[in-house]
Amino acid sequence: MEFWSSFNPLFSVSGFFVGLLVGVTGVGGGSLMTPLLVLLFGIHPVTAVGTDLLYAAITKTVGTAVHGKNKTIDWKIVRLLSFGSLPATAITLWILSGVDRRSIGAVQTITVSLGYVLIVTALLLLFRGKIVAWARYRLRDRKLVDPRNLAFATIALGLILGTLVTMTSVGAGAIGVTVLLALYPAMSIRSIVGSDIVHAVPLTLAGGLGYWLIGEVDWMMLASLLIGSVPGIIVGSHFGPRLPDRIVGIVLAITLTLVGVKLITA
Repeated sequence: MEFWSSFNPLFSVSGFFVGLLVGVTGVGGGSLMTPLLVLLFGIHPVTAVGTDLLYAAITKTVGTAVHGKNKTIDWKIVRLLSFGSLPATAITLWILSGVDRRSIGAVQTITVSLGYVLIVTALLLLFRGKIVAWARYRLRDRKLVDPRNLAFATIALGLILGTLVTMTSVGAGAIGVTVLLALYPAMSIRSIVGSDIVHAVPLTLAGGLGYWLIGEVDWMMLASLLIGSVPGIIVGSHFGPRLPDRIVGIVLAITLTLVGVKLITA
């Protein structure tokens, strides 16, 4: 009874539409959910990020099960990414725990960072193919193809993702997949995406639990979002293959850019 008395159906409605877009486009929920919570509902950016990280950990666990069943996971890549991302997450959380998260400076840093990452995500949605082709061309004669250098580059990617995702809850999908496609040209895109999703589970779970420990997770909001988003993802996944990818990508990229600009200039 206590749950329903404090239940906000608007969070569930928003969760449904975010889940719908995630199912249609495949873009991570953080790119949509966190700015929605900040701009539409006025949720404090730190609380929005912390809650969204746990939201992502739960929803991506479902994706992990699917990719595990389809055997589209490269566990070596997952381990290398985690070697970089988990320490980065711990350090970022340690820094956040020692600052006044309600100060203007902290709020502005997280909000502006979120805005820029959203714009980068939008650009990757539009130009991923060209960016990956250019990167592969630039790397084809480099020493990066040496297994040790490749492993180091993957760990460095994990370090960047750990910092970005812990600060903004965004970046694991768009940035991670794009760089991995450039680093591992012989690997299928399904395995790249599967490995990236699996890596995002411990990353977002560690980040979300860290935010919980410093008191920045709204459990009621999380439950409300999940109630709406799970059916939204199911419906979106059903209709997604029937929609023109290019048009959906352009509309989403424009939306993310506008939201990113709004966050930066707010």
